[in-house]
Amino acid sequence: MSEYNGILVLNKPKGMTSHDCVSKIRRLAGTKRVGHTGTLDPEVTGVLPICIGQATRVAEYLLDYEKEYTAVISLGKSTTTQDQTGEVIEELALTEAPTETELEEVIQSFVGRIQQIPPMYSAVKIGGKRLHQLAREGKEIERQPREVQIYHIELLDYNKQLPSPSFKIKVRCSKGTYIRTLGVDIGRKLGFPAHMISLIRSKSGPFSLAQSIDFEELERWSEEDWIQSLYPIDSALLHVPDLTLSEDMIQRIKYGQSLRLHDNVIRDQLYRIYDENRQFVALYTAVNEHTIKPRKVFLE
Repeated sequence: MSEYNGILVLNKPKGMTSHDCVSKIRRLAGTKRVGHTGTLDPEVTGVLPICIGQATRVAEYLLDYEKEYTAVISLGKSTTTQDQTGEVIEELALTEAPTETELEEVIQSFVGRIQQIPPMYSAVKIGGKRLHQLAREGKEIERQPREVQIYHIELLDYNKQLPSPSFKIKVRCSKGTYIRTLGVDIGRKLGFPAHMISLIRSKSGPFSLAQSIDFEELERWSEEDWIQSLYPIDSALLHVPDLTLSEDMIQRIKYGQSLRLHDNVIRDQLYRIYDENRQFVALYTAVNEHTIKPRKVFLE
């Protein structure tokens, strides 16, 4: 079997952890060099970029990308987990649903930089232990708010049926945003308990749901499919500026040497390095306006 290098855009199924997905892809691809680019809860479906082979070396750069989600939020109940899997801790039968205008105004009030308190059922570590582990032990501890950014929220649908109205939103946000918590906070601002019914990640950085593949299709892939269908390593780095260098300089990159350039570069900026045939070969960081040093070299 060939050694595969690239990025697989997986449509993560419901009921599997991100680690479960990595384990299955290791088996299907026949390699241990597989890693995901940010945890998705088991109940969440959608885009999960998976790095394979040399692409595992750029997984860290995918973590910082903005994300897009489609979520359905129900009013009238709040749960321990902030979604439908938890125990109900508050319940209120609505006798009148908020108007669409009221809902829209509250939703839009969350656009911008906001503070979120991480939910107890999350992977955040405090004192060396993950919050969800403490929650399952029946413990609840104080958590500090974290700043996240909501770039855009769109109300896609609103079901006013009583006693539990629900609404669907599309959210574009920064890394670290908890959509469950956003839904609960929207409900609270409307004056009602709330929880999330479903969540789909539709985009992660440059990768979208339309590009994704599910396990059913993946299990039918031939060796040629793996080679041809993985996205190239540098597709995860489109936010990083690039430089095309001469063959002489590419030869020096093979030995991990720093390079002196004629053109100006920005100090501390990361750069994608290409040869004259536009083959991606390395990541370099600028030391000063004319010198770059190796960060990661992908030449064999």
